Amino acid sequence: MKTASLSGSSRESVGKKDASQLRKNNRVPAVLYGGGEQKHLSVGELNLSKIIINPDVFQIDLDLDGSLHKCIIQEVQFHPVTERIVHLDLLQVVDGKPVRVDLPLRTTGTAQGVVDGGRIQMLFRRLPVRGLIQDLPEAITIDISDLVIGDSARVRDIEVPNCTVLLNESALLVACKRTRAAMSAESEEEVAEGAEGAEGEAAAAE
Repeated sequence: MKTASLSGSSRESVGKKDASQLRKNNRVPAVLYGGGEQKHLSVGELNLSKIIINPDVFQIDLDLDGSLHKCIIQEVQFHPVTERIVHLDLLQVVDGKPVRVDLPLRTTGTAQGVVDGGRIQMLFRRLPVRGLIQDLPEAITIDISDLVIGDSARVRDIEVPNCTVLLNESALLVACKRTRAAMSAESEEEVAEGAEGAEGEAAAAE
């Protein structure tokens, strides 16, 4: 898993008024938990946004008043109108204790079904996974090269060593769907084959 650095400052007071003032100063109220006592802090909105908008998942090296804490982002709250980040929950990483993260699902290869005129449908963009932080990959990759039109890939078809995907093994991840273009091409082939068959029968009758 990739790592990103973030600096935080402890909050002397906790409340709506204090949180509102922090946001006016372009800082985001946050809570760090999972390592014992909860820590209330704030982080710079700009630096946090760079991490949030990135499609990758990061382990955060949080510098809190000179003390380093390893953590992951557990939840981000956005303003419903402005979409600015209004609150952040951070989960401290404890050695030997598994964590749950949503990892990106990516595909590799070109499906044979796409070559034949089909299209790939992604049912999930991220997958919930539990494992030790050192075992969590940057992303989960699935090879779709062998998929033909009508085929699909499920949770049971992927492997994430030393980790558990928190979905039913039969859950559908990727499907190769038939398109109208492919259906039209098949219809034209059937018509052509039918015409050839009719011509053959007519020739035999003569």
